[in-house]
Amino acid sequence: MINRVRQLRKERLMTLEALAERAGVTKSYLSKVERGQSVPSIAVSASLAKALDVPLDTLFADAEELAEVTVTRAGERQPLTSDREPGTRYEGIALQAGSKRMTPFMLHPPHDTGPVPFRDHPGEEFLFVHRGRAELIFPSRTVTLETGDSAYFKATTPHKVRSLGAERAALLLLVADDRSGTETPHPHLP
Repeated sequence: MINRVRQLRKERLMTLEALAERAGVTKSYLSKVERGQSVPSIAVSASLAKALDVPLDTLFADAEELAEVTVTRAGERQPLTSDREPGTRYEGIALQAGSKRMTPFMLHPPHDTGPVPFRDHPGEEFLFVHRGRAELIFPSRTVTLETGDSAYFKATTPHKVRSLGAERAALLLLVADDRSGTETPHPHLP
């Protein structure tokens, strides 16, 4: 993602300051992202994609490699966050897919969400617990999810997820934009 943000910004003749302002982040933080010193959350990535006027998945894939049918083998998922970071770990799925209205990820939430802020963004999310147990936390309630359980919700509701049990849970996360049937080649998260 690091070089993609810089590349897309330069293709649009945007300054670091202009992109930071449009994405709602600081110039110093954006500089760290572009230099690989910081990995943005999915919510910040969505803001960057909107500010660059590109689909979210464009930040993670080479546009020239997009395909109509994409198979992502288990061992080929692309890590989007470092294993060394204490927060949520994301792995990209179907990054080379062509026209799509949702962006899939494998999500490995942390056990402790105390320092993790609630996230919200336009669109909808679908979570499916592939392995382990997890809690989906909203400001007003908490939902415990077991292996095989799923949850579908408006992503505008502030939320965060944590793992329960000894090991991190593995969840399939689908992020869908909130377009109302408008046909565009790729989804944008406003």
